[in-house]
Amino acid sequence: MDTITFRRARESDLSAIVGLLADDAIGRLREDTAEPLPVAYSEAFAAIDGDPNQLLAVVTEGEQVVGTLQITFIAGLSRKGAVRGQIEAVRIAAGHRGSGLGRRAFEWAIAECRARGCALVQLTTDRARTDAHRFYEQLGFTASHLGYKKPL
Repeated sequence: MDTITFRRARESDLSAIVGLLADDAIGRLREDTAEPLPVAYSEAFAAIDGDPNQLLAVVTEGEQVVGTLQITFIAGLSRKGAVRGQIEAVRIAAGHRGSGLGRRAFEWAIAECRARGCALVQLTTDRARTDAHRFYEQLGFTASHLGYKKPL
């Protein structure tokens, strides 16, 4: 893993990113990896890439994308006007899980949040991802809030 790098995603990474998002029991039910990818993915990428408060990143080993995550920088009035870093859609390729790459990805993401002046880093995770819950707790995250979602 000496050639691991972290960088802003490019549109040419889109198929690999969607493949990572689909590579688990939950993701395969909500993603569409058919080629060519549905245009909604390209539209979403353009919106993310054009927003200075979004950072869609990939983890690469050499030229291969082996991980992804997205950080949203949220300005707010609470906590004395604090900026929050929301880390979402974290995925590591199956062949790299358990190697420490997920921890490295979070360390990189948290450093990006610090560099942007965030006072807090937060994330959400599906209740069914119990392995992820243990991982996040090992990283120092606490399940301090209860979240709700409503599909539209």
